[in-house]
Amino acid sequence: MRVVITGGTGFIGTILTEKLKGKGHEVVIFTRKPSSKHNGVHYVQWLTDQASPENEVGQVDAFVNLAGVSIDDGRWSEERKRQIYDSRITATQEVLRIIRTLPKKPRVLVNASAIGIYPTSFTAEYTEDSTAVGDDFLAKTVHDWEKLAGQANEMGVRTVYTRFGIVLGKNGGALPLIKLPYQLFAGGKIGSGNQWFSWVHVEDLANAILFLIENDDVEGPVNVVAPSPMHMNAFGKTIGKVLHRPHWFPVPSFAMKAALGEKSIVVLQGQHVLPEKLLANGFIFSYPSLRPALENLLK
Repeated sequence: MRVVITGGTGFIGTILTEKLKGKGHEVVIFTRKPSSKHNGVHYVQWLTDQASPENEVGQVDAFVNLAGVSIDDGRWSEERKRQIYDSRITATQEVLRIIRTLPKKPRVLVNASAIGIYPTSFTAEYTEDSTAVGDDFLAKTVHDWEKLAGQANEMGVRTVYTRFGIVLGKNGGALPLIKLPYQLFAGGKIGSGNQWFSWVHVEDLANAILFLIENDDVEGPVNVVAPSPMHMNAFGKTIGKVLHRPHWFPVPSFAMKAALGEKSIVVLQGQHVLPEKLLANGFIFSYPSLRPALENLLK
């Protein structure tokens, strides 16, 4: 298939690109700054005044929309929140505009999303059948993002909303920041420690996207999380064991709020999310439990 990726030069996109190429798919990456190094990938300029990607892309079998300012970087100032929200809406609007211009529509749009759409809770358990939506900034952003991407359905395009959990990878995602206190012998319980941590190894995330591109039976929201979410305190203890570092230095909630502001809700509250739809459709996780995932990433 010919697969277009927006945000394809980022942390997740680069891993997904290699997996797609490994399966024999042709990859086109939409980017503001096309690379002169092709490596078997076709780069097309987009989201600039002079760009007209619809004239260069040809026939498209699948779109993967990963574009958007990272929610992991920096404190959530009002300006940062505006960038996080607007970047996702703008990119998705442009994807929809391009799809409308194509004489033959793609078979599928896999649109990035996040488990942040669910309300934070210490007790609730969320699957794809859960209809509850949170009332914080991240939940509103994800809700609006999915609603907009859903317009592809009206054009006859199978649409999947991949609700990413907290992504763990060697060179990106949440793990580099989480492991740092342990490397400095200062790791420990964050907040109450009872908040849920629904995580996913980046390899499983990329494999799940590939699975959803190729599996015509799946649409709508899909929770892309490992099937073994953990409480934050247990998560931290596991990092300590893998790194052979103590888990002893507690970080109280007020300190996290002072350091991260509104963004602290992601760390201090969290959601208990299960990948029911992936499992029901036969997806097999390479890293279903945390210890092997961390050993792969940290050793």
